[in-house]
Amino acid sequence: MENNFEVIIMGGSYAGLSAGMALGRSLRNVLIIDNGKPCNRQTPYSHNFLTHDGKTPKEIGTIARSQVEKYSTVKFHDDVVVKTAKASEGFEVETASGKKFNAKKLIVATGVKDMHPDIPGFGECWGISVLHCPYCHGYEVKNETTGILANGDIAYEFSKMILNWTKDLTLFTNGKSSLTDEQTEKLNMHHVNINEDEMEEIQHENGQIQNIIFKNGRETPLKVLYAKIPVEQNLNISEDLGCELTEHGLLKIDVHQKTMVPGVFACGDSTTMMRSVANAVAQGNLAGAIVNKELVDEEFN
Repeated sequence: MENNFEVIIMGGSYAGLSAGMALGRSLRNVLIIDNGKPCNRQTPYSHNFLTHDGKTPKEIGTIARSQVEKYSTVKFHDDVVVKTAKASEGFEVETASGKKFNAKKLIVATGVKDMHPDIPGFGECWGISVLHCPYCHGYEVKNETTGILANGDIAYEFSKMILNWTKDLTLFTNGKSSLTDEQTEKLNMHHVNINEDEMEEIQHENGQIQNIIFKNGRETPLKVLYAKIPVEQNLNISEDLGCELTEHGLLKIDVHQKTMVPGVFACGDSTTMMRSVANAVAQGNLAGAIVNKELVDEEFN
């Protein structure tokens, strides 16, 4: 494979493929590096994306890749990027298998890693009955016995949000509540239960929650649990190239998907808390267009 490209896209899920399509249609010489393991691969169905509502994530991804593969200037490499560095003309990318590639521009679409709490059953239910987004999955579990795993200000704000989908709601702080007295009073007024017991285990059947077991021996039945958990970047590009991160650990970008490092763009879950297929596709499309515009301007001058 030719090792020099105009653009290397790191990550080939929805955002990366969308950027790849925009660049392929712009006749750009592009390499997409991806290992085929998107973060939502355990999720049974994807929602809230026009024309694909209710399809499996794999089905949407397969269709997307087959369409991008039709553009002859876009190549694919099955691998994982482990290191990036500035080069004499652009950037060098190194993969886990030891391959090295060069490009004038980089697009980071590698997403984030969800940092699961140390609660048995949590990982098995993640994306199935332990959910991150009501816009993606809330309609399917509306009016069910619902929980939220969070604490403090984010728990308060998320509780307000989830009340739109169900009134049968319990906030699990998993330890002493850090809500203010005013927040607690407000939630009580709206009949949100607040449970401070520490979780021991999530009992489930094939990822479907049955009960929450607590360390004090109590248990409570539950159908769905929303969880606000921290994330980590899948690619440590902030240390490699100096890309800045936000307070939430996301790549800092401007309105054109540009990071703070010239020539490096980012799109998808690595940049935003709005983690949805529709948003990833939109960001990728914009990133591809802006990268092409930069290349056009540089070539014209």
